[in-house]
Amino acid sequence: MKTPHKLISQNKKARHEYEILETMEAGLMLLGSEVKSCRMGAANLQDSYARLVKGELYLVNAHISPYKFANRFNHEPLRKRKLLLHARELKKLYGRLREKGQTFIPLRLYFNERGKIKVEMALVRGKKQHDRREDIKKRDLQREAERKR
Repeated sequence: MKTPHKLISQNKKARHEYEILETMEAGLMLLGSEVKSCRMGAANLQDSYARLVKGELYLVNAHISPYKFANRFNHEPLRKRKLLLHARELKKLYGRLREKGQTFIPLRLYFNERGKIKVEMALVRGKKQHDRREDIKKRDLQREAERKR
């Protein structure tokens, strides 16, 4: 995947708590005050996820702080935001999201090369506690091997 032009927010816990099965890039339908707030880096993807509603995919629980200069035209920080995907991608996801234990979460929010806000979304399955411990052990062993070199 191409490196993002400017990272706005990243969901660091996602890689620890979930097993990532597939990733894809999606556009995001935002209001003007939300875009300006994102330019200031005031977004948080913690505990956010995507939900299918009437054949459309929405990003739920993503917090974009109110833009302080927008006064009465400001947005609601935790509102649902529509994810922009091609119809074939939505059809493919529809079946995968119906499977037990799988969900669709954002990994990072960034500006692409053209200045558009994009979300890197991932189809994930929750890790069990023993899976997390195994990952930590592998990481520690790799660090030790690097130190010995």
